[in-house]
Amino acid sequence: MKIVVFGLTVSSTWGNGHATLWRGLIAALAARGHHTTFFERDVPYYAANRDLAALPDGDLIIYRELPEIRARIDAALADADVAIVTSYCPDGPTAAAMVLDAARPVRVFYDLDTPVTLATLRDGDTVAYLPAGGLAGFDLVLSYTGGRALDELITRLHARRAAPLYGHVDPRVHHRVPPVAHYIADLSYLGTYASDRQPALETLLVQPATRRRARRFVIGGAQYPKEFPWSDNIWFVRHLPPAEHPAFFSSSRLTLNITRRAMAEMGWCPSGRLFEAAACGTAIVTDDWEGLETFFSPGTEVLIARQSEDIDAALALSDMEIARLGRAARDRVLDAHTAAHRAVAFEHLIEAAAAPGIAPVEGIAPAPADPVPSRAVEA
Repeated sequence: MKIVVFGLTVSSTWGNGHATLWRGLIAALAARGHHTTFFERDVPYYAANRDLAALPDGDLIIYRELPEIRARIDAALADADVAIVTSYCPDGPTAAAMVLDAARPVRVFYDLDTPVTLATLRDGDTVAYLPAGGLAGFDLVLSYTGGRALDELITRLHARRAAPLYGHVDPRVHHRVPPVAHYIADLSYLGTYASDRQPALETLLVQPATRRRARRFVIGGAQYPKEFPWSDNIWFVRHLPPAEHPAFFSSSRLTLNITRRAMAEMGWCPSGRLFEAAACGTAIVTDDWEGLETFFSPGTEVLIARQSEDIDAALALSDMEIARLGRAARDRVLDAHTAAHRAVAFEHLIEAAAAPGIAPVEGIAPAPADPVPSRAVEA
């Protein structure tokens, strides 16, 4: 297939989770014979933190304004088998109009931020990256989130077919490596600062750190404010490019996963960091949310923390128990949650959406990597 994507970014991992996911998926699709062209607007904050200049497995077109490259877009769409517009695409409505007007490709909207999209709509606000008329014009709506989010995409945004395409990991990038001294931690946390995650971060990392002064805690990420409640045994590493993530996780005895509030409330929305840490064989402590047990088995592949004392219990585990958890998580992610698994799921979903007279997607058995069935209405 020839695939065209209008997205947020694939060139910079700064402050977003889109780029790493797209890099892995594009590479996995290329390994299966597909070619992807990714259109990305050139914005200052990503340009200043760009860590990829070209796609090794596809074409990256960075533009200033869509009208300046309209001829190139028209040529790409005329030859495409699949055209995708994503959430947070800076030119979302315009790109969607171009895709919906194109005659050839299967038209897809991929919401990598479904809980945010739906929460904004519930609040009565406009979602800037959505077409004004909703998603009815697309042949398929893919969602980073499964569960009841799929039903809401149909009822609120009039999607004709909605299916999950979850996060994943690229094992070529994320794997066990030797520890690095300045990343070594008894408990680490990797994530951009978010006000809605801050209470959980204080409960599950800051409070245990104040009680365990002999333990070393490390936070990695961007946009942390000066007023963050640091202590002398909490170390901070600024934004890490993907190439550094394996060393960060491999240097952690335990790593903490905290889910954004909207994602946790919606459920069925595993963080990409969860899969990355697991691929590195690092033992994971995570907050709880609906659907978690479908991706990892609590107690045997990941630990769940609901209060500060749960972190104390995790830190008290033996090295043997910690190592066993890490191995189990790694086995699970390599068996079910790699970019290659999602590429196969993507193929199946596109084939179903493209087939004339196809039954609703919910009647089609999901690919093994996607534990939640698709939802659909009759076209």
